[in-house]
Amino acid sequence: MTTPYPFTAVVGQDDLRLALLLNAVSPQVGGVLVRGEKGTAKSTAVRALSALMPTLNVVSGCRFSCDPGSPDPACPDGPHEPGAGAERPARMVELPVGASEDRLVGALDIERALAEGVKAFEPGLLADAHRGILYVDEVNLLHDHLVDLLLDAAAMGASYVEREGVSVRHAARFLLVGTMNPEEGELRPQLLDRFGLTVEVAASREPDQRVEVVRRRLAYDDGPAAFAARWAGEEAAVRARIVAARELLPQVRLGDGALRQIAATCAAFEVDGMRADIVMARTATALAAWAGRTDVLAEDVRQAALLALPHRRRRNPFDAPGLDEDKLDETLEQFGDSPDDDSDPDPDGPGGPGGGGGQPPQDGPEGNGDTPAQPEAGDSGEPQPSGAGAGEQSAVRASEPFRTKVLSVPGLGEGAAGRRSRARTERGRTIGARRPRGTLTKLHLAATVQAAAPHQRARGRSGPGLVVRRDDLRQAAREGREGNLVLFVVDASGSMAARQRMSAVKGAVLSLLLDAYRRRDKVGLVTFRGKDAQVALPPTSSVDAAAARLESLPTGGRTPLAAGLLKAHEVLRVERLRDPARRALVVVVTDGRATGGPEPVALAGRAARLFAAEGVASVVVDCESGPVRLGLAGQLAGELGGTAVALDELRADSIAGLVRDVQGTSRRAA
Repeated sequence: MTTPYPFTAVVGQDDLRLALLLNAVSPQVGGVLVRGEKGTAKSTAVRALSALMPTLNVVSGCRFSCDPGSPDPACPDGPHEPGAGAERPARMVELPVGASEDRLVGALDIERALAEGVKAFEPGLLADAHRGILYVDEVNLLHDHLVDLLLDAAAMGASYVEREGVSVRHAARFLLVGTMNPEEGELRPQLLDRFGLTVEVAASREPDQRVEVVRRRLAYDDGPAAFAARWAGEEAAVRARIVAARELLPQVRLGDGALRQIAATCAAFEVDGMRADIVMARTATALAAWAGRTDVLAEDVRQAALLALPHRRRRNPFDAPGLDEDKLDETLEQFGDSPDDDSDPDPDGPGGPGGGGGQPPQDGPEGNGDTPAQPEAGDSGEPQPSGAGAGEQSAVRASEPFRTKVLSVPGLGEGAAGRRSRARTERGRTIGARRPRGTLTKLHLAATVQAAAPHQRARGRSGPGLVVRRDDLRQAAREGREGNLVLFVVDASGSMAARQRMSAVKGAVLSLLLDAYRRRDKVGLVTFRGKDAQVALPPTSSVDAAAARLESLPTGGRTPLAAGLLKAHEVLRVERLRDPARRALVVVVTDGRATGGPEPVALAGRAARLFAAEGVASVVVDCESGPVRLGLAGQLAGELGGTAVALDELRADSIAGLVRDVQGTSRRAA
């Protein structure tokens, strides 16, 4: 067995360590979401936490980790008689991003259930994680159907496995810990809210600290056991402190003054619902217990807010997590006139072993100093050019985004679950039956009975029960929705450079990006101007990254339309090799002009016909303006085999007929 990296040997990352330790003290806090760039010890710290968790007393032989003091009366391995049990370490169970539904919740033997009435159940990861830690690395990439199951288990504290009226239930209470790189996409709001705390982590810019990280890692790789032995004393001290804090926790007093501060803070930052208030209260209580105090102080409330609120105050996917600390301090001061305890803070409190007491780093220039300042607006209110070349204009801000109606890909796909186009999925409405490929997950009862019925006499049926064989089982074929690859091809040439016009173009693309976020799509961005085209953003699940690239996009130069289309065609070709099941929707944002090079219009037409020949669904957003219009975008849409829509018709109340046009044109092209 591999020796884990010691928790106390992690360099820096004080807020991450503190958030994990608070959950070890009080699992009711609700888990931790760790956000940050790759290579910042996110997974290392989480895996190291399990070694610090207190041991569990479990019923001997129970696969569901029942507490012998109060066993679950509905345990599938029960009933258990109260009594002495066996001690074992707390488990940390990892949920792979690509896990199946049966691997998560467990599998029920449908054949035995139908033929014998026996609930033969193989527990899944939720059962293994009961009373322990469930860790999801890259949690933002978790498929929607697994997210739904996690949400249900987290809300009810139990997991239900149901197959056509046959059901098994078992307790599933666990500490949920997830790590993610925001560049790869965001979490669904429902799952985001289920994490009690969130922490932003980033690599240190201090040379001495980076040297220490490398030194310790090399020492660990050279001899994991010897390295862990050198940190055994610190590990034991933190483990003992967790046990002491757990014992002290019931005695901690959360007075009315602290409660008023918590409620006022949540109201001031306009968080949704009441979960934030509850999580803040539990976190502040755990902070006091961790510091060895029985009273919650204002400093505990402040630290609890910095950990529990940043991910709950986001108003849309492009809002960076974080809190206005000046506003937080003003709120705490305003509602802190009657403190519950005016004693001095414990010097060995949150700043102790594994403590922290800092705040999650904020995005932007004032957070870590690494983001360059944006150019200031001049007297005219327009951003001033900065380093722009001849014929190039600096980037302009996008106009206010708006709600769009869905653009969908025609036909029936089989891509990853999402909310855009029709697809064959494991979840959705039943449209038929088929023989199962692999493990049966959704039984089609009528088709199974129909397949078994003709063979009952030959199988010697004598009683009321139905004799069912594995060959009789039928899987329900279901139709739901899939996510697509929405590839934006944006004209950034001089003909698009009028500031008001480009602002409207960016606002439209931003609106479509928001729609892609809600529908769980991958997005990509190709831009063209000057002499060539470039992939501004390869296909990704991060609409945040796409929005950032769009915001900084400059304009100017000629219009190499053919180069943009050919670059998009190459992106699609590569993406088909990586993810052949995911279908694409190409959105070309242009006025249709093509300049530069020999025969630019003819070359653009030939490039467009490549998409039509392959049946790729496409939409051309016509950005042409003015009283005289050439209709070039409409001609381009015809070459693509798609449809054209004017820029000012993209709004939800103006786009009603667009989906039908896209589907009809694409069918004719196919």
